[in-house]
Amino acid sequence: MIQFDDRGLLPAIVQDANSGRILMHAYMNQDALTRTLEGPDAWFYSRSRQELWRKGATSGNLLKVVKVEQDCDGDALIVNVNPVGPACHTGKNSCFDDRVLDSDILISQGSKEKLGPGILQELLAIINHRVSQRPEGSYTAELVESGPRRIAQKVGEEAVEVAIAAVSQSHDDVANEMGDLLFHCMVLLASLNLPADQVWQVLADRRH
Repeated sequence: MIQFDDRGLLPAIVQDANSGRILMHAYMNQDALTRTLEGPDAWFYSRSRQELWRKGATSGNLLKVVKVEQDCDGDALIVNVNPVGPACHTGKNSCFDDRVLDSDILISQGSKEKLGPGILQELLAIINHRVSQRPEGSYTAELVESGPRRIAQKVGEEAVEVAIAAVSQSHDDVANEMGDLLFHCMVLLASLNLPADQVWQVLADRRH
């Protein structure tokens, strides 16, 4: 059973469904929870404005709901989403970008942060934001405007660059060219409106 507090609210932790990264923290009342469960977007209750609000209604940075989970006491929620653009009002992907513990201390303790495949989902979120907002001077926006054929050509060119770098056996060159290739592949997905989850599912099926 869901347990709202004496104000009729409960905390909701928003988590990227693909990378697992915590994006933001907000509150829901019964109406916000009902609308969120109905989908497709996440709704919250603003304590300062005392009103319902759909995340991204103004900015376009929507949170597409994948699933909602409650804790064992029913007094807190985790909302798994696919973010469309940055989740934080500052323009950052996550509201939890400021470290409390200095990174030098983390490294000295042998717990240096490692990048993982979740960076691809973050990249795709940024690309989708560029596609929806079309900011002036954005290479991504200009590339999408040129159409899938041009983007596909760029993917082919970058694949050749990766092969050339591999032959030279320069690790730095391979990493740089591979980064370019993955970026243009993500832009192609966005231009075709093809969910990255469909690609991830193909990989998961092949793994089995």
